[in-house]
Amino acid sequence: MKSAVIVFPGSNCDRDMQVALRHVTGVEPAMVWHRDTEMPEVDLIAIPGGFSFGDYLRSGAIAAKSQIMREVALKAEKGVPILGVCNGFQVLTETGLLPGALMRNSNLKYICRDVCIQVAKTDTPFTMAYEEGQVIRIPVAHHDGNYFADNKTLDCLEDENRIAFRYCDESGTVSNAANPNGSQRHIAGILNAKRNVLGMMPHPERSIDEALGSTDGRTMLDGLVAALV
Repeated sequence: MKSAVIVFPGSNCDRDMQVALRHVTGVEPAMVWHRDTEMPEVDLIAIPGGFSFGDYLRSGAIAAKSQIMREVALKAEKGVPILGVCNGFQVLTETGLLPGALMRNSNLKYICRDVCIQVAKTDTPFTMAYEEGQVIRIPVAHHDGNYFADNKTLDCLEDENRIAFRYCDESGTVSNAANPNGSQRHIAGILNAKRNVLGMMPHPERSIDEALGSTDGRTMLDGLVAALV
């Protein structure tokens, strides 16, 4: 499986994603600079976490205007899977590839720790390796992960089953207490209407080896390989 990782100034998880994809696919991902105007032919595009352009204006706002994002949008329209993690999720909302916005965490503090999320949908290449309702443990590391959208958009996400992950506790209970950032309806990840674009705040690339404390992210990437090869 061929993959690409978009690299922006200020990214700090592009190498994490590179290592994770190399580990699960056995193929070196293409590292695509934000000023590039062409995207190689790949099976998966990853937009990594970090602080692209220093989070000036809004998180992901400047990165969304990068030349390469035009190509990412075209690939998404053609059905290529796009995975946006943390800042990548923010970039996807700023480009309009996903609805809503990521706002400042409700406690106004940076959060860096493991969280539990519940798998809400399994009929996508990103989640097919999980079971519906499964609780997985994956790290978060963000200051602006509070997902916000108007009620019409939230209802649409619910009605179209486009909420991929919700924050929960270890038992799978979805509640305010288990929500680390105040996201509406406890949303940790959402899909586009075609289900080939996923944005999520937790970092699956940081949970691919037991040495990292969890392999629950490896399950997602292995499922992607199985779906796309």
